[in-house]
Amino acid sequence: MYKISIAAVLCLFSVGSFAQNATTIIPDNNTVRDTANQTDLIDIYRNIFKPKQTKKRYSEDKTVYFSILPFGGQVPGGTGRALVTSTNAGIYLGPRQTTNISSATFTPYLNFKGRFGLPLRNSIWLPNNEWTIQGDTRFLVYPQYTWGLGSKNGYLDRSLVDYKYIRFYQSVLKRIKPYLFAGVGYNLDYRIGIKSEEDNIDLPTFTGYNYGTSGNSFSSGVTLNLLYDTRNNSINPLPGAYANVVYRVNPKFLGSQENWTSLYIDVRKYMSLNPGNPNQQNTLAFWSYLWKAFSDKTPYLDLPSTGWDPYNRSARGIDQNRYRGRTLFYFETEYRRDITSNGLLGFVLFSNINTVSGSKSLFTSWHPAAGTGLRIKFNKGTNTNIGVDYGFSQGYRSIMFGLGEAF
Repeated sequence: MYKISIAAVLCLFSVGSFAQNATTIIPDNNTVRDTANQTDLIDIYRNIFKPKQTKKRYSEDKTVYFSILPFGGQVPGGTGRALVTSTNAGIYLGPRQTTNISSATFTPYLNFKGRFGLPLRNSIWLPNNEWTIQGDTRFLVYPQYTWGLGSKNGYLDRSLVDYKYIRFYQSVLKRIKPYLFAGVGYNLDYRIGIKSEEDNIDLPTFTGYNYGTSGNSFSSGVTLNLLYDTRNNSINPLPGAYANVVYRVNPKFLGSQENWTSLYIDVRKYMSLNPGNPNQQNTLAFWSYLWKAFSDKTPYLDLPSTGWDPYNRSARGIDQNRYRGRTLFYFETEYRRDITSNGLLGFVLFSNINTVSGSKSLFTSWHPAAGTGLRIKFNKGTNTNIGVDYGFSQGYRSIMFGLGEAF
């Protein structure tokens, strides 16, 4: 019970402090995109219905922007479609020319079959990007499919795993050089009532793994964080670069069931193919990460797995959890282009590939996916797009909806 109490208190603390979460410093040569003359869905609504306007919608003095989008879509994990609402808030906590836009995203979902989620993610930049505080708080009720370690199992050779999940991640970083931040954080993962939904399947036997595959799993640890970021808008990144290194230590004296450590290295690069016109989207983006758990006793559901990057945006076209192992390497590339000159419509083309250790050695088995997507400008104040993506891989395909870019 003391673990439940700790998790509940920390979740309440997170909700109360979600307006304190930030990211980077804007490079001198990074032009802030002027979207005032572009067109978004809010402009179209106002042109058609002509509501009363009490004040100018877009101005350099405005600091707060909201985007709310209800939609139906596929929930990762293979348990059917769901009703999803995505709310994105963007706010400038300092001068636009020296402070990144902070953001908070709340995306609750319900599939009417016993699965729902309350995820809250926040990335807030304090004035002049002196500090950044980043957080991720979730309460989720599954079931969700798992395929065991490595890639030996076929798509239909899987087990439906049920559990409740509480996550609380918070980190505070201080700028030590232009674009470079260092800091510490705390991560908590609490999974309750882990079991297979199928009576004839024993999860430890199915996965071949004895840690964190039954009962409860509690991981509590501190993180050492290093961040390099030359983007000024994480909702829709402009050309720039991003690198994030997180080393996590989970000792028993903080409540973890086993001592274990992990390393997560995330690198991204955004290249403009039309640098003479920064207000026209024509970008090539690259994303790669390496995620490794160092202990043989790392709880099963804490092991690196596809679709379980910090923002659950990787492996589009591949089912979440499809590949899991002690080490995961991932690479994705995406081409982004405006269709209309006013920025209202755009498209993306993407492909990704991953490899995990487990049934085979790392780099001996590769799992590709690809897809395309439509972009509709929803809120030009934060350069937020509605994304509708179609992705596919061997044995799986899906349509994904969301606010903002995948990375």
